[in-house]
Amino acid sequence: MHPRNPHRAGYDFAALTAASPSLAAFVRTAPHGGPTIDFADPAAVKALNRALLLHHYGVRTWELPPGYLCPPVPGRADYLHAVADLLATTNGGVIPQGARVRVLDVGVGANVIFPLLGHQAYGWSFVGTEVDPVALRHAAEILAANPRFASAVSLRRQPARECIFANVVAPDERFALTVCNPPFHASPEAAAAGTRRKLRQLGGGTMPRFRRNFGGTNSELWCAGGELGFIRRMIAESRGFAGRVGWFTTLVSSREHLLPLKRALAITGAMDVRVLPLEHGQKKSRTLAWRFAL
Repeated sequence: MHPRNPHRAGYDFAALTAASPSLAAFVRTAPHGGPTIDFADPAAVKALNRALLLHHYGVRTWELPPGYLCPPVPGRADYLHAVADLLATTNGGVIPQGARVRVLDVGVGANVIFPLLGHQAYGWSFVGTEVDPVALRHAAEILAANPRFASAVSLRRQPARECIFANVVAPDERFALTVCNPPFHASPEAAAAGTRRKLRQLGGGTMPRFRRNFGGTNSELWCAGGELGFIRRMIAESRGFAGRVGWFTTLVSSREHLLPLKRALAITGAMDVRVLPLEHGQKKSRTLAWRFAL
Protein backbone atom coordinates (compact mmCIF):
# COMPACT_ATOMS: atom_id res chain seq x y z
CA MET A 1 0.00 0.00 0.00
CA HIS A 2 0.94 3.63 -0.38
CA PRO A 3 3.10 4.99 2.47
CA ARG A 4 0.48 7.61 3.34
CA ASN A 5 -2.39 5.13 3.38
CA PRO A 6 -3.67 4.99 7.00
CA HIS A 7 -4.72 1.36 6.44
CA ARG A 8 -1.21 0.22 5.56
CA ALA A 9 -0.71 -1.53 8.91
CA GLY A 10 -4.00 -3.46 8.72
CA TYR A 11 -7.22 -3.07 10.64
CA ASP A 12 -7.05 -1.99 14.29
CA PHE A 13 -10.23 -3.74 15.38
CA ALA A 14 -9.98 -2.47 18.94
CA ALA A 15 -9.99 1.14 17.75
CA LEU A 16 -12.60 0.46 15.07
CA THR A 17 -15.08 -1.22 17.42
CA ALA A 18 -14.55 1.56 19.97
CA ALA A 19 -15.45 4.11 17.28
CA SER A 20 -18.31 2.03 15.87
CA PRO A 21 -19.61 -0.52 18.40
CA SER A 22 -21.95 -2.16 15.85
CA LEU A 23 -18.88 -3.66 14.16
CA ALA A 24 -18.22 -5.86 17.22
CA ALA A 25 -21.04 -8.24 16.28
CA PHE A 26 -19.14 -9.22 13.13
CA VAL A 27 -15.65 -9.61 14.55
CA ARG A 28 -14.38 -13.17 14.87
CA THR A 29 -11.06 -14.93 15.40
CA ALA A 30 -9.01 -15.61 12.28
CA PRO A 31 -7.05 -18.89 11.80
CA HIS A 32 -3.85 -17.04 12.74
CA GLY A 33 -5.45 -16.01 16.03
CA GLY A 34 -6.09 -12.33 15.41
CA PRO A 35 -9.42 -10.55 14.91
CA THR A 36 -11.09 -10.39 11.50
CA ILE A 37 -14.52 -10.39 9.87
CA ASP A 38 -16.16 -12.67 7.35
CA PHE A 39 -15.41 -10.80 4.12
CA ALA A 40 -17.98 -12.96 2.30
CA ASP A 41 -20.73 -11.41 4.46
CA PRO A 42 -22.07 -8.15 2.95
CA ALA A 43 -23.33 -6.92 6.34
CA ALA A 44 -19.91 -7.42 7.91
CA VAL A 45 -18.17 -5.61 5.05
CA LYS A 46 -20.56 -2.68 5.33
CA ALA A 47 -20.08 -2.49 9.12
CA LEU A 48 -16.29 -2.48 8.62
CA ASN A 49 -16.54 0.34 6.09
CA ARG A 50 -18.70 2.42 8.42
CA ALA A 51 -16.13 2.00 11.19
CA LEU A 52 -13.20 2.85 8.90
CA LEU A 53 -14.92 5.95 7.56
CA LEU A 54 -15.83 7.16 11.04
CA HIS A 55 -12.51 6.39 12.72
CA HIS A 56 -10.13 7.57 9.99
CA TYR A 57 -12.14 10.14 8.02
CA GLY A 58 -14.73 11.59 10.38
CA VAL A 59 -17.72 10.38 8.32
CA ARG A 60 -20.40 10.14 10.96
CA THR A 61 -23.23 8.71 8.85
CA TRP A 62 -22.79 6.38 5.88
CA GLU A 63 -25.75 4.32 4.72
CA LEU A 64 -26.17 2.55 1.38
CA PRO A 65 -29.36 1.35 -0.31
CA PRO A 66 -29.63 -2.45 -0.55
CA GLY A 67 -27.53 -4.01 -3.28
CA TYR A 68 -25.34 -0.99 -4.04
CA LEU A 69 -21.55 -1.10 -4.22
CA CYS A 70 -19.74 -1.11 -0.88
CA PRO A 71 -16.17 -0.35 -2.01
CA PRO A 72 -13.02 -1.45 -0.15
CA VAL A 73 -11.85 1.71 1.62
CA PRO A 74 -8.09 0.88 1.71
CA GLY A 75 -7.96 0.31 -2.05
CA ARG A 76 -9.82 3.52 -2.86
CA ALA A 77 -7.53 5.44 -0.51
CA ASP A 78 -4.50 3.99 -2.32
CA TYR A 79 -5.81 5.27 -5.65
CA LEU A 80 -6.20 8.80 -4.26
CA HIS A 81 -2.75 8.89 -2.70
CA ALA A 82 -1.24 7.66 -5.97
CA VAL A 83 -2.94 10.38 -8.02
CA ALA A 84 -1.96 12.97 -5.39
CA ASP A 85 1.66 12.04 -6.12
CA LEU A 86 0.85 12.33 -9.83
CA LEU A 87 -0.38 15.90 -9.34
CA ALA A 88 2.85 16.67 -7.49
CA THR A 89 4.90 15.74 -10.57
CA THR A 90 3.43 18.72 -12.40
CA ASN A 91 3.42 21.03 -9.37
CA GLY A 92 7.10 21.34 -8.48
CA GLY A 93 7.08 18.13 -6.44
CA VAL A 94 4.45 19.43 -4.02
CA ILE A 95 1.03 17.81 -3.67
CA PRO A 96 -1.56 20.53 -4.30
CA GLN A 97 -4.10 20.74 -1.51
CA GLY A 98 -7.24 22.67 -0.68
CA ALA A 99 -10.59 23.37 -2.29
CA ARG A 100 -9.06 25.04 -5.34
CA VAL A 101 -7.99 21.56 -6.49
CA ARG A 102 -11.15 20.40 -8.27
CA VAL A 103 -11.64 16.69 -8.98
CA LEU A 104 -14.26 15.12 -11.24
CA ASP A 105 -15.48 11.73 -9.98
CA VAL A 106 -16.95 9.82 -12.92
CA GLY A 107 -19.60 7.50 -11.47
CA VAL A 108 -19.65 8.74 -7.89
CA GLY A 109 -22.13 6.03 -6.88
CA ALA A 110 -24.35 5.89 -3.83
CA ASN A 111 -21.25 5.47 -1.64
CA VAL A 112 -19.61 8.82 -2.63
CA ILE A 113 -16.34 7.25 -1.47
CA PHE A 114 -13.74 9.18 -3.49
CA PRO A 115 -15.02 12.62 -2.41
CA LEU A 116 -15.14 11.59 1.25
CA LEU A 117 -11.60 10.22 1.27
CA GLY A 118 -10.11 12.87 -1.00
CA HIS A 119 -11.54 15.83 0.88
CA GLN A 120 -10.43 14.46 4.24
CA ALA A 121 -6.91 13.65 3.04
CA TYR A 122 -6.17 16.69 0.89
CA GLY A 123 -9.02 19.18 1.22
CA TRP A 124 -9.89 18.78 -2.47
CA SER A 125 -13.31 19.73 -3.80
CA PHE A 126 -15.25 17.28 -5.95
CA VAL A 127 -17.92 17.13 -8.59
CA GLY A 128 -19.50 13.67 -8.67
CA THR A 129 -21.39 12.50 -11.75
CA GLU A 130 -23.80 9.59 -11.90
CA VAL A 131 -26.28 8.02 -14.35
CA ASP A 132 -28.34 6.29 -11.65
CA PRO A 133 -30.82 8.66 -9.95
CA VAL A 134 -31.22 6.34 -6.94
CA ALA A 135 -27.47 6.32 -6.36
CA LEU A 136 -27.35 10.09 -6.75
CA ARG A 137 -30.14 10.57 -4.21
CA HIS A 138 -28.40 8.41 -1.62
CA ALA A 139 -25.06 10.13 -2.24
CA ALA A 140 -26.82 13.43 -1.53
CA GLU A 141 -28.24 11.99 1.70
CA ILE A 142 -24.76 10.94 2.88
CA LEU A 143 -23.44 14.44 2.19
CA ALA A 144 -26.40 16.09 3.92
CA ALA A 145 -25.70 13.96 7.01
CA ASN A 146 -22.04 15.02 7.00
CA PRO A 147 -22.00 18.84 6.69
CA ARG A 148 -18.20 19.16 6.74
CA PHE A 149 -18.11 17.31 3.41
CA ALA A 150 -21.29 18.69 1.87
CA SER A 151 -19.80 22.09 1.06
CA ALA A 152 -16.89 20.48 -0.80
CA VAL A 153 -18.89 18.10 -3.01
CA SER A 154 -21.49 18.77 -5.69
CA LEU A 155 -23.43 16.09 -7.55
CA ARG A 156 -24.60 16.05 -11.16
CA ARG A 157 -26.84 13.67 -13.07
CA GLN A 158 -25.39 12.30 -16.31
CA PRO A 159 -28.50 11.96 -18.49
CA ALA A 160 -26.87 9.89 -21.25
CA ARG A 161 -25.35 6.51 -20.39
CA GLU A 162 -23.14 6.59 -23.48
CA CYS A 163 -21.51 9.88 -22.39
CA ILE A 164 -18.80 10.35 -19.78
CA PHE A 165 -17.74 14.01 -19.77
CA ALA A 166 -20.32 15.52 -22.10
CA ASN A 167 -23.40 17.02 -20.38
CA VAL A 168 -21.67 17.29 -16.98
CA VAL A 169 -18.58 19.46 -17.62
CA ALA A 170 -19.32 23.08 -18.47
CA PRO A 171 -17.25 24.91 -21.13
CA ASP A 172 -15.71 27.26 -18.58
CA GLU A 173 -14.86 24.61 -15.97
CA ARG A 174 -11.39 23.37 -15.11
CA PHE A 175 -10.51 20.20 -13.20
CA ALA A 176 -7.07 19.21 -11.98
CA LEU A 177 -7.98 15.54 -12.13
CA THR A 178 -10.63 12.98 -12.98
CA VAL A 179 -11.06 9.70 -11.07
CA CYS A 180 -13.12 6.66 -11.96
CA ASN A 181 -13.84 3.09 -10.90
CA PRO A 182 -15.30 1.77 -14.17
CA PRO A 183 -17.72 -1.13 -14.55
CA PHE A 184 -15.61 -4.25 -15.04
CA HIS A 185 -17.90 -6.82 -16.66
CA ALA A 186 -19.50 -6.88 -20.10
CA SER A 187 -22.77 -8.56 -19.04
CA PRO A 188 -24.78 -9.43 -15.90
CA GLU A 189 -23.83 -13.09 -16.40
CA ALA A 190 -20.14 -12.22 -16.35
CA ALA A 191 -20.67 -10.10 -13.23
CA ALA A 192 -22.39 -13.03 -11.47
CA ALA A 193 -19.61 -15.43 -12.46
CA GLY A 194 -17.01 -12.99 -11.13
CA THR A 195 -18.82 -12.77 -7.82
CA ARG A 196 -18.93 -16.57 -7.52
CA ARG A 197 -15.16 -16.73 -8.09
CA LYS A 198 -14.57 -14.11 -5.41
CA LEU A 199 -16.80 -15.92 -2.93
CA ARG A 200 -15.00 -19.22 -3.56
CA GLN A 201 -11.71 -17.48 -2.81
CA LEU A 202 -13.22 -16.16 0.43
CA GLY A 203 -14.64 -19.54 1.37
CA GLY A 204 -18.28 -18.59 0.86
CA GLY A 205 -18.88 -19.57 -2.72
CA THR A 206 -20.91 -22.74 -2.22
CA MET A 207 -24.11 -20.82 -1.47
CA PRO A 208 -26.62 -21.49 -4.27
CA ARG A 209 -28.16 -18.03 -3.84
CA PHE A 210 -25.00 -16.00 -3.40
CA ARG A 211 -24.81 -12.42 -2.23
CA ARG A 212 -22.20 -10.01 -3.50
CA ASN A 213 -19.99 -9.25 -0.53
CA PHE A 214 -19.18 -5.76 -1.79
CA GLY A 215 -22.55 -5.28 -3.46
CA GLY A 216 -23.00 -3.60 -6.80
CA THR A 217 -25.90 -2.75 -9.10
CA ASN A 218 -25.98 -3.32 -12.85
CA SER A 219 -24.59 0.11 -13.76
CA GLU A 220 -21.80 -0.30 -11.20
CA LEU A 221 -20.70 -3.78 -12.27
CA TRP A 222 -21.23 -4.11 -16.01
CA CYS A 223 -21.68 -2.18 -19.23
CA ALA A 224 -21.47 -2.85 -22.96
CA GLY A 225 -17.86 -3.73 -23.70
CA GLY A 226 -16.97 -4.15 -20.03
CA GLU A 227 -14.01 -2.32 -18.51
CA LEU A 228 -12.09 -2.16 -21.79
CA GLY A 229 -15.01 -0.74 -23.74
CA PHE A 230 -15.85 1.82 -21.05
CA ILE A 231 -12.30 3.15 -20.78
CA ARG A 232 -11.93 3.25 -24.56
CA ARG A 233 -14.99 5.49 -24.67
CA MET A 234 -13.53 7.61 -21.91
CA ILE A 235 -10.27 8.00 -23.83
CA ALA A 236 -12.04 8.93 -27.06
CA GLU A 237 -14.20 11.52 -25.31
CA SER A 238 -11.35 12.93 -23.21
CA ARG A 239 -9.71 14.50 -26.27
CA GLY A 240 -12.53 17.02 -26.52
CA PHE A 241 -12.03 18.01 -22.86
CA ALA A 242 -8.23 18.30 -22.94
CA GLY A 243 -8.36 22.02 -22.18
CA ARG A 244 -10.57 21.52 -19.14
CA VAL A 245 -8.79 18.64 -17.36
CA GLY A 246 -5.19 18.40 -16.23
CA TRP A 247 -4.99 14.62 -15.71
CA PHE A 248 -7.51 11.97 -16.72
CA THR A 249 -7.26 8.83 -14.58
CA THR A 250 -9.12 5.57 -14.10
CA LEU A 251 -8.70 2.29 -12.31
CA VAL A 252 -7.82 -0.63 -14.61
CA SER A 253 -8.53 -3.99 -12.98
CA SER A 254 -7.27 -6.20 -15.81
CA ARG A 255 -3.59 -5.92 -16.68
CA GLU A 256 -4.37 -7.35 -20.14
CA HIS A 257 -6.34 -4.20 -20.94
CA LEU A 258 -3.32 -1.91 -20.65
CA LEU A 259 -1.85 -2.57 -24.11
CA PRO A 260 -5.05 -1.88 -26.10
CA LEU A 261 -5.74 1.17 -23.92
CA LYS A 262 -2.25 2.55 -24.54
CA ARG A 263 -2.83 2.07 -28.26
CA ALA A 264 -6.10 3.98 -27.98
CA LEU A 265 -4.33 6.79 -26.15
CA ALA A 266 -1.65 7.00 -28.84
CA ILE A 267 -4.33 7.28 -31.52
CA THR A 268 -6.12 9.97 -29.49
CA GLY A 269 -2.93 12.00 -29.19
CA ALA A 270 -2.24 11.81 -25.46
CA MET A 271 1.17 13.36 -24.78
CA ASP A 272 1.90 11.82 -21.37
CA VAL A 273 0.66 8.35 -20.36
CA ARG A 274 1.49 6.73 -17.02
CA VAL A 275 0.56 3.52 -15.20
CA LEU A 276 0.50 3.80 -11.41
CA PRO A 277 0.72 0.39 -9.66
CA LEU A 278 -1.63 -0.31 -6.75
CA GLU A 279 -1.29 -3.20 -4.29
CA HIS A 280 -3.61 -4.23 -1.48
CA GLY A 281 -2.58 -7.52 0.10
CA GLN A 282 -2.71 -10.17 -2.63
CA LYS A 283 -4.71 -7.91 -4.94
CA LYS A 284 -2.80 -6.01 -7.61
CA SER A 285 -4.37 -3.28 -9.67
CA ARG A 286 -3.30 -0.11 -11.38
CA THR A 287 -4.35 3.41 -12.32
CA LEU A 288 -4.04 4.58 -15.91
CA ALA A 289 -3.36 8.32 -16.23
CA TRP A 290 -2.99 10.56 -19.28
CA ARG A 291 -2.86 14.19 -20.33
CA PHE A 292 -2.74 16.07 -23.60
CA ALA A 293 -0.45 18.98 -22.70
CA LEU A 294 3.08 18.80 -21.30
